[in-house]
Amino acid sequence: MERMPSAKRPTGPFTPLDFQLVLLRRMADHNPALVDEARRELGVPVSRMREANRRWQAMLHSPRPRSAVSRYRSVLGEPESAAPRRIGDLDCEALLWPVPLWPDLRFEVLVAPNGVVWNEWLVRARGAPARTPATVEDLTPWSCTVDEAARAFAPARPLEGTAPTRWGLAFTAPDASGVRHACAAEFTWGLLQRVAVSGRP
Repeated sequence: MERMPSAKRPTGPFTPLDFQLVLLRRMADHNPALVDEARRELGVPVSRMREANRRWQAMLHSPRPRSAVSRYRSVLGEPESAAPRRIGDLDCEALLWPVPLWPDLRFEVLVAPNGVVWNEWLVRARGAPARTPATVEDLTPWSCTVDEAARAFAPARPLEGTAPTRWGLAFTAPDASGVRHACAAEFTWGLLQRVAVSGRP
């Protein structure tokens, strides 16, 4: 097992690369092979992913934590775009940052007028080809976002996630032969991880 000696732990700034490793660390619970492939693409050892997650958790649980928006700005820089957004009765600001590992995605943070972060997840970038799953077979890991799945198989019902960075959706979707199945999809940081399909192993 790889282990980074404590004397060599990074002490410099937490970088956008480190943040991508934090996203991957949560996804490794469901799709370790995909995460290993992405980590190799980034050119970093698994020990750095663990260390990035440790440092991120330390920032979240610091005795003097900074606001979530301030934390994201310090790590990711100024957002690529910022625009007003209305969700139901909530007026908020949508901040978007690029994620080099997934060029067609953006990391979105929705901020309420009082500065509280209402949501933080991956969404499809404006202008990028939309991923519109049509069948159960299309629902492969990392193939779509929460919003895309909810639109494709409306009406979808939100499910309680198993962790703060996880979401669930319940919906009905056809398989390739047209038979409809009840599905429960799990997302991490807004990206599809796995789907449980009734009537299938």
